[in-house]
Amino acid sequence: MLISFQNVSRFYNDWPALENIELTVEPGEFLVISGPSGAGKTTLFRLIWMGDLPTSGLVEVSGYRSDRIRKGDLSSLRRKLGIVFQDFRLLSERTVFDNVALPLQVAGYSPRAVRKRVFSLLAEMELNHRRSSYPHELSGGEQQRVAIARAMVAHPVILLADEPTGNLDPDVSKHVIELLLEINRTGTAVILATHDPRQIPAGTARYLYLDRGHLANPVSWDGYNQL
Repeated sequence: MLISFQNVSRFYNDWPALENIELTVEPGEFLVISGPSGAGKTTLFRLIWMGDLPTSGLVEVSGYRSDRIRKGDLSSLRRKLGIVFQDFRLLSERTVFDNVALPLQVAGYSPRAVRKRVFSLLAEMELNHRRSSYPHELSGGEQQRVAIARAMVAHPVILLADEPTGNLDPDVSKHVIELLLEINRTGTAVILATHDPRQIPAGTARYLYLDRGHLANPVSWDGYNQL
């Protein structure tokens, strides 16, 4: 398995953000985690990239264990992850090309390898014509596609998408979901946190529901009508 949560709880000042979470994610899986604001979705993601460690229990991600990970291991773990945030988190003083290229530059790729990969990915995202633009010159949908390209540029085995369509209109949201599905078809495991799982076509993903720090039993697409 790629990700394992074993009886994981995370408390902040005695407040239970997550309690007794049991979860596994397999390579190449598309997992949708739904739930209201404050349910614990972002905390779950922080535990996956080990920005936080569990108060109790064990998180294991691609061979890295929360009870053994050292500070020097974090960069190695995070190179296996791509992360897409709702608020994009693009660097305002850098162009589209430079935003997407940054993870490869930090990892020490050659300039030639960086150019080849970034140009290829921008073409896939239909953003090559925007490569010299700055984030403030882009639409919300374009900014989100840049954020997805940056998350994918280093070929991660896991893509985490935290409410990636929350600030987008329905047509742009649909395009972003289609991009995530296409990324998943290439073999990358995708974990999508969303308040509205109906954005995801039925039959394409596994669905879980998170509420007040607890995961509900897996539900079918139709089951969301009762949640």
